[in-house]
Amino acid sequence: MNTQRNLNPRVNEEVFAKAVTRRLSEGAEDLPHEITERLKAARAMAASRRRIVAVQAPGRVSISGGEATLNWNDGEGWWNRLASVLPLVALVAGLITIGVLQDEMRAQEIAEVDAELLIDDLPPQAYTDPGFAQFVRSNRIN
Repeated sequence: MNTQRNLNPRVNEEVFAKAVTRRLSEGAEDLPHEITERLKAARAMAASRRRIVAVQAPGRVSISGGEATLNWNDGEGWWNRLASVLPLVALVAGLITIGVLQDEMRAQEIAEVDAELLIDDLPPQAYTDPGFAQFVRSNRIN
């Protein structure tokens, strides 16, 4: 027996959805009235939420083959494109500015420590001596 399978995923999804719907419809006839009413209310709530999401969608998004792409050819103009990219540019500029300022502050702190070490009466090697650390601990003024 030679059967050809349909390679179109949408057709396969529709066939599966129809089979599931048919099976659920067969079992729905035996449900009590209370459960049927609850299901009807849940269906109405789901449908109303779906309409709200469809109305709130800001642009056209195409989903095909597992990839989502945003269609910019809506006739919105380049001002809207610029306005949508501008917050990202501001965020990147802010992060770069913060990084540069932190690097400058760190370099300034290191320069201050180096200057203090060079001006001090003790040679820099004294700070690495374990005896000096013990001397500082024992002569600490309370």
